[in-house]
Amino acid sequence: MSAADWYAHKSLGDGLFWIQERFYQSENRANIWLLRGSHQDVVIDTGLGLRSLPDYIDGAGLLGEDPQRKNPLLAIATHAHFDHSGGLHQFQQVGVHSAEVDAVANGDNFETATWLSDREIAEAPSPGWRARNYRVKAVQPTHILQEGDVINLGDRQLNVLHMPGHSRGSICLHDRDNKMLFSGDVVYEGAMIDWLPYSHVSDYISSCERLVGLVDSEQVDQVLPGHYNTFGAKRLHRIASSYISRAGTCPAKFSTFAWGTLAGVALRAFNPRCAC
Repeated sequence: MSAADWYAHKSLGDGLFWIQERFYQSENRANIWLLRGSHQDVVIDTGLGLRSLPDYIDGAGLLGEDPQRKNPLLAIATHAHFDHSGGLHQFQQVGVHSAEVDAVANGDNFETATWLSDREIAEAPSPGWRARNYRVKAVQPTHILQEGDVINLGDRQLNVLHMPGHSRGSICLHDRDNKMLFSGDVVYEGAMIDWLPYSHVSDYISSCERLVGLVDSEQVDQVLPGHYNTFGAKRLHRIASSYISRAGTCPAKFSTFAWGTLAGVALRAFNPRCAC
């Protein structure tokens, strides 16, 4: 299967494209965002990496043909989990938060929470492909990101917000001028997962409190999440506030512990070669 078949995209205007993996039919299918700038273009999250994302972007003409554009496309993972980082190895420039550099550089399929089944792939990307052989490929990041870093695209800037909880290196990218927040898996329209390896509930509560603060200070109008559909500031406030209220309760703590134990056992069994 070609990259042109595997991916599809939609233009949201102003140099923003929403890319998805058509045949990865799962709740884990991550949104891939391509944002163009006057001097630098950035891909936010990269999907599974089963077909060449750079080839698709180039073949679909999403970057245009500006002869002045010399910087290679920068791929940033909002966090290291497999559905977001699987395609990082396809890019010359790769950015991740410092807390997850080792996971990406070592191809640690335990920390990347790699779990893929054949039933999630509607059509095999290549003859004989099987999910049990899938692994996130190691790649050495060129951009080690920290809280407060600014990614300069020329005519727009993305501010790095370290928002741990879902994973230890989870980040949001905030376009302050346009009040847009690329939230990764910190927040989206669905159950917020705080029971994977390196998830941490108290960190997640702090991150959600920070999200509420962004809304209260009118710094966010639109959220472009790691999964499902985009939404606005009121919905962001409601989702983050609900998590804060729920996460500290006894039933929630027990559920998180139980799911975390099961997830750890399952991931170790699925990734026996991991150093964990």
